[in-house]
Formats: sequence, structure tokens, C-alpha cells
Amino acid sequence: MDIKTLEDAMHAFVERKGWYKPDSPHPQTPKNLAVSLVIEASEVLELYQWGEQADPEQLSGELADVLLYLLQLASLNQIDLGQAVMDKLRVNHDRSWE
Repeated sequence: MDIKTLEDAMHAFVERKGWYKPDSPHPQTPKNLAVSLVIEASEVLELYQWGEQADPEQLSGELADVLLYLLQLASLNQIDLGQAVMDKLRVNHDRSWE
């Protein structure tokens, strides 16, 4: 499955929920999405709070939440996430983390 398919499914879901409407109780602003992304990423971390393993089903759900917010944030900011990843990999190729 490609990023565009995931992005389209995410937008369809958000539209069905009415979250893109101006009077939505869950306004989908870049700031709100960035906050939600960090909260969901923290929930991934929470799964590892007391051990080295996480329940695969719970981890799967939390990682999906992270990806959904990441896709939406990138899309609303007109960022081609696939291209951004490739660009970042090129930059990181010549970096050193010593």
C-alpha cells in the first residue's frame, strides 16, 4: 500500500467524522495535529515503560495512530512525505553520529 492510498483513507475518515468543518469540536489545525502526534508517540513509549517488549496488538494500534497524525500533518502542510523521507535519507547518508 502506498502513502497516497493511506492519506486518502485518512482524509475520508476525518471528513466523515466532520472534523474538517469550521465548527468541529476537534479542529484539525497543524498545531492540534502536532500535539496529537506527540501524545500518540508517547503512548507508544508507554507500552515499553516497564519492559523491553510491547504487546504487538497494542503497539500496532498506537503506531497506526502516529502514522495517521503524521500523514495528516504532512498533507495539510503540502509536504510530500515520501519525498521528504527520501530527501532526509540523502542528507543522513553523509552524516556521522559519533
